[in-house]
Amino acid sequence: MTERSTPFRILVLCTGNSARSQMAEAIIATRGAKRPMGTVLAESAGSRPATKVNEYALMTLMTHGIDWSRSQPKHLDAFSGQEFDLVITVCDNARDACPFFPGATAQVHWGLPDPAEHIASATARAAFAGTYDALVARINALLKLPLETMDPATLRSEAQVVHDRLVAPSRRTSARLRRPT
Repeated sequence: MTERSTPFRILVLCTGNSARSQMAEAIIATRGAKRPMGTVLAESAGSRPATKVNEYALMTLMTHGIDWSRSQPKHLDAFSGQEFDLVITVCDNARDACPFFPGATAQVHWGLPDPAEHIASATARAAFAGTYDALVARINALLKLPLETMDPATLRSEAQVVHDRLVAPSRRTSARLRRPT
């Protein structure tokens, strides 16, 4: 394997760039820097960015030792003309607003529910914790792949499989629940 001279770059897109995409960027930035196969850098942006990062996203990240308090939502135009190895949309609105990001070698959709829809503190905390867990599971699986050596079609396919495996219902059922045939 030839060593890559530049880090692998990921752009995470969402509508407001205040919750899911910010959390994904923070997780990738933290874990991608420690990846033994090569550094992975992350950015995030939104098609209609919010004015600030959601406070529950910041609290959730802080709970896991990630200080993201200086981050600000960015418009996807801020990355116009830049190249990314992988673009991940995490909400349906971003996928619809940006079905193709120019400069993306591969692009996938990891649709996740918007935790910011929860307003009450208890449900918001639970929703953001669930989103964090969902993102960590996907990002951990993604970072285990040999990203630097994958051709665009394989990268797109494998990155999508990472998400699809985690949302697919289990095929196993309890023997007690099965009806005799």
